[in-house]
Amino acid sequence: MGLGVRVSQSGATQMNSVVHFEMPAEDRNRMAHFYTKAFGWRTQMLGEEMGNYVVATTTEVDENGRPKSPGAINGGFFQKTNDRPAQYPSVVIAVDDIKESMKKVAAAGGKVLGEPMEIPGVGLYVSFFDTEGNRVSMLQPNEHIDTRPQ
Repeated sequence: MGLGVRVSQSGATQMNSVVHFEMPAEDRNRMAHFYTKAFGWRTQMLGEEMGNYVVATTTEVDENGRPKSPGAINGGFFQKTNDRPAQYPSVVIAVDDIKESMKKVAAAGGKVLGEPMEIPGVGLYVSFFDTEGNRVSMLQPNEHIDTRPQ
């Protein structure tokens, strides 16, 4: 099969889904206020141990932290800094095996940016550039997501 395509037991083709969005923020309080006021999103400010990340809930989640509505995604905002490349809005794609997916990205002409990092309570995460220079990320999620807005 093609890159990133899985086949279920029934023989149907399964694709890796977009499960999260990310956007940079210079001022996380200003950003949280804007998206709460403009769109009604809920935000949760995480601490230093989580890189001051802000989790953004755009749709209701179930007991496992997954969106209840099919096709809906939640996201987050990361602190914009001068020492990271390509700090633009991007999407996160869920994968079953991050190491195998990194090989597929490279084989398809993409460039993986470093090694996967563990996001406590969430899973393994790594970013990559696609063939068009877009920064995209992959997540091998934990079965149960422990970090989510209250």
